[in-house]
Amino acid sequence: MDGFQLLKILKAVSIVLVTLTTLCYLYQAVYLVLPFFLKRKPHKEPKRNRYAILIAARNEEAVLPHLLDSIQAQDYPAELISTFVVADNCTDNTAQVAREHGATVFTRFNTLQVGKGYAIHDLLENIQSSVGLDQFDAFLIFDADNLLQSDYITQINRTCSDGYEAFCGYRNSKNFGDNWLSSGYGIWYLHESAHMNQSRMLLGTTCVVNGTGFGFTRNLLQKMGGWNFFTLTEDVEFTTYCATHGICIGYCHDAILFDEQPTHFRQSWKQRSRWAQGGLQVSFLYVTDLIRGLFQGGRTSYASFENSTLSLWGYSMAGLSSLSTLLVTFLAERWLGLLLAMAFALVSAYLSMLLIGGLILLTERNRIYATTAQKIRGLFAFPIFMMSFVPIAITAVFRKFQWEPIPHTVAISTEQLKK
Repeated sequence: MDGFQLLKILKAVSIVLVTLTTLCYLYQAVYLVLPFFLKRKPHKEPKRNRYAILIAARNEEAVLPHLLDSIQAQDYPAELISTFVVADNCTDNTAQVAREHGATVFTRFNTLQVGKGYAIHDLLENIQSSVGLDQFDAFLIFDADNLLQSDYITQINRTCSDGYEAFCGYRNSKNFGDNWLSSGYGIWYLHESAHMNQSRMLLGTTCVVNGTGFGFTRNLLQKMGGWNFFTLTEDVEFTTYCATHGICIGYCHDAILFDEQPTHFRQSWKQRSRWAQGGLQVSFLYVTDLIRGLFQGGRTSYASFENSTLSLWGYSMAGLSSLSTLLVTFLAERWLGLLLAMAFALVSAYLSMLLIGGLILLTERNRIYATTAQKIRGLFAFPIFMMSFVPIAITAVFRKFQWEPIPHTVAISTEQLKK
């Protein structure tokens, strides 16, 4: 086989990979515009569901009181809300301040089973042994640094009352304007909520849980046999479980919470490396379920397909597509062609992310608590933030990470945030 024939074969392979990758990720472009054309369905008559709020906190004495105060300030009937905190391997006064702010507190000291998944599992077992899980219709999970808008539970209850067994809200940032990193996180989470999850909801497919501000019914907890999601990204694992088991996660665009974003790159690198490794864990752990789900038909097939594109398997195909294109370019045009192709790819990626960020700032401008200058700075830095995921993901493959707490220091109330 001569060089010309080899190049011809490689070109054909590259075209196939590029075509498949484009088709697999085309839905993400569609999701950007769907909210402009489809209307949300009206809610059913809401039920008076009783909620248990679950908070896993590790050395969070500075920020936890503000979350608990925002829970107490909810316009949902207070007698239908019970707040539980697990002080997980704490060395500060987290447990004490949680009790002072009205929460029922359990302490946990376990240095072998470390992570939010284990903490939530143990918290649910403590609730079962003390008051009983059957006292509640549904459970809501928050991180200690979160703040809730005063009607959060009222709004999320509407989605729960619509019949969804799992549900999530709109994730906003309480320190969007701190620097380019916090705004990068902020724009990404807003994109996940306002574009991705809102479009999924409009289409009637299952949504994606993103870290915090989500819930599930007692019936679903019983069907799952308890909370048994212990990977480094328990939210991704829970989402994948739901997608492959025919469980539709609902999204409430008006249930708004705020959380704190990292402002130091080293801290961000560690956090996103953990996310990458957690994604690898879920990809291997659920590969059989994802394949089986693809052939289930209906909503489960589509949800399994979408989750596959957001896993190692989808990203690997996209990576192979890019590498094959660069290889063909190098063989055909040598170094100059390769450098020009790489430059074109970087500029295209930057402009694509700039478009997504600009669209978010346009549609969600009234929900972002930052100055105009901070928003503009965040917009132009957002593509850099997103592209930094690539080296983080690559290095995460070759290193072993364990769950580590992210320190939270933005101790403000909901009222202070909006000012």
